[in-house]
Amino acid sequence: MTIPLERRLQALEDIESIRRLKSRYCQACDDDHDPDAVAACFVEDGLWEGPNLGIHAKGRAAIRAYIGGVRDSARMRHSAHMVTNPVITVDGDRATGQWRLLMLYTTRPADGKVEHFRIIGTYDEAYVRMEGTWLFERLTVTVEENGPYAEE
Repeated sequence: MTIPLERRLQALEDIESIRRLKSRYCQACDDDHDPDAVAACFVEDGLWEGPNLGIHAKGRAAIRAYIGGVRDSARMRHSAHMVTNPVITVDGDRATGQWRLLMLYTTRPADGKVEHFRIIGTYDEAYVRMEGTWLFERLTVTVEENGPYAEE
């Protein structure tokens, strides 16, 4: 059975829109963890979670508060999210995605010495199209490794 051209084209446009959503999310995180911009990537009752990190933020307000806490703590500065190898599956107004994650960041502890860290992990996500716009319904990050990568 051949899938009609219009459906194939729509699927490609949806995948590209989801890639752009992911890009906006990463840019918001790398903009000193902008809590409003990150929260705006989610549906109102969206979920940002890191089960192996003990993080569960349900709803835009909780996501905003969590990301704002990351910003306020200064434990992640000058971050650079690099997401690769996306597998995005679209089914109408819903979709899922899996991404590999490499994130570099610095932190400045109380002694003032800059430290460089990296995170390796995965993102597993669910998306929903609302009023023509794709948003995160759920973002689950699993950190496989987190540690220093360089010394000054």
